[in-house]
Amino acid sequence: MADTSDSRTPAQIEADIRRRREVLAETLDELGMRVHPKTIVGDAKAKVASSVDHTLGRAYVGVNRVVSDVKSQFVDETGAPRMERVVPVALVVVGVVGLLALGGTRRRGR
Repeated sequence: MADTSDSRTPAQIEADIRRRREVLAETLDELGMRVHPKTIVGDAKAKVASSVDHTLGRAYVGVNRVVSDVKSQFVDETGAPRMERVVPVALVVVGVVGLLALGGTRRRGR
């Protein structure tokens, strides 16, 4: 059987009860804050924002890598343009723009 004798005075017991009530009140206040709808919505928004920031950061790194790779195809180590690669691409771009311009004027003429 459990020993039910207590050597504390009534004043000590009341002080212990008072302390435990204060701790319980703080715990209940904290729980109330955690389950409050505004807190839940705020936490959800923070998680979404963090996820979006992470995704955008990864996308930025990926795009930056692609741009660097493309730039390295058209510029040499000294920063000078590689004319053997720039000229053919420029001709293709001019040709495509020209074809689009001609195709646009033919449709309008009909």
